[in-house]
Amino acid sequence: MVEVENKVQRYEKYKDSGVEWLGEIPLNWGLQKLKSFLTVHGRIGFRGYTVNDLVSKGEGAVTISPSNMGESNMIWDKVSYLSWQKYYESPEIIVEEGDLLIVKTASIGKIAYVRELNEKATINPQILILKNVKIDKDFFYYQLVSRVFQHQLETEKIGSTIYTISENKILNFRAIIPPLPEQTKIAQFLDDRTTKIDKAIAIKEHQISLLKERKQILIHKAVTRGLDESVNFKDSGVEWIGEIPEHWKVKRIKHLLNKSFSGGTPSTDKLDYWDGGISWVSSVDVKKDYLFKTAREISQKGLTHSSSKVAPKGALIFVTRSGILQHTFPLSILKKDMAINQDIKCLIFNDVILSEYFQKIIKGNNDRILVEVRQQAATVESIDMEAFFNLQIPVCSQNEQKEISGYIENSCKKIETAIGLKQQEIEKLKEFKSSLINGVVTGKVRVC
Repeated sequence: MVEVENKVQRYEKYKDSGVEWLGEIPLNWGLQKLKSFLTVHGRIGFRGYTVNDLVSKGEGAVTISPSNMGESNMIWDKVSYLSWQKYYESPEIIVEEGDLLIVKTASIGKIAYVRELNEKATINPQILILKNVKIDKDFFYYQLVSRVFQHQLETEKIGSTIYTISENKILNFRAIIPPLPEQTKIAQFLDDRTTKIDKAIAIKEHQISLLKERKQILIHKAVTRGLDESVNFKDSGVEWIGEIPEHWKVKRIKHLLNKSFSGGTPSTDKLDYWDGGISWVSSVDVKKDYLFKTAREISQKGLTHSSSKVAPKGALIFVTRSGILQHTFPLSILKKDMAINQDIKCLIFNDVILSEYFQKIIKGNNDRILVEVRQQAATVESIDMEAFFNLQIPVCSQNEQKEISGYIENSCKKIETAIGLKQQEIEKLKEFKSSLINGVVTGKVRVC
């Protein structure tokens, strides 16, 4: 854990801030509305853009989306480009080094500080850009990510399922303003401490990556070479599989299926199509090996009057679109009958292969298989279903499949436990970082 001071220092005198949720602030600190020291700009509606305005690298500027906004830095490894015409059409939202960004729609309240910029850039319609900040920008960034700003966002956001916030409301938010020299010292202190915390988090995230890699290697070896090293091996004829036991076979997925199908979505305008007790699977639900419940349910009427179909208990389902951008192959085995939407494919296997064993083959070879079946559509990556059904995988007897599955489950428990502990440590570090920032920028903790 990052070292912390045992004794919390406080300011000599405090005063009531006049804001109930904020409480007291140091005597010589004040409150100001954001509009008194900055400007806010967003993409004006009639200057929006469509996929037809997106271009290749070198033909336009980066258009920043929420996915490019990391917790402590910008993420540039996957970006889209907007034509130069659309870029220059809105000069007020041209991004410069030192700009602060806020997500105003969907992932509302996400903050980013553009510390470095290697290419010309603008913002997409989900983002607002803060310019002309007349207080210490580093200090203000910490206020944006603190409870001071986030509480006001939670209070003022509107919407039922997709939240949003207006520029005018943000301009009327209040910030806590210490004297300028103190702002700078606070920012320097938090830069030092949060950098140490971020480094500690990065080390633990790397350790998790290594554990996940070890798990993948273990599964790949078990489902391609079996558990008996004394048997004779042969070339599978498939590069990503390599050698397999001599008595195993290689089969295309389509030859292992009795049936496969996708579903659909009932009309969202028909209230009686929803909340009727029938579990309905969308991409947001497919996150674990076994699926017990879903975020939404539909009614029998919704099922009857839509293209949604019921996948039976024990069937394997996977996501054909969402999740590929995260370089994962999301798939689950149903623990009860469930209706599925159009982005879900249901597989019902014949007696040659078990659902649990097939799942382990895919999960243990996630990266290798995605290379074979990934396809790039206009706006999102998805699975090329023809390539998927023609994919060749190693197959052994059902008894051997059960034995291998049991071995994998037992062997992976320790790895999963270790990963879980590392994730808990990361969450504690993040909580400490948030608490530290909140305490310092509100004056509850004195650092200078």
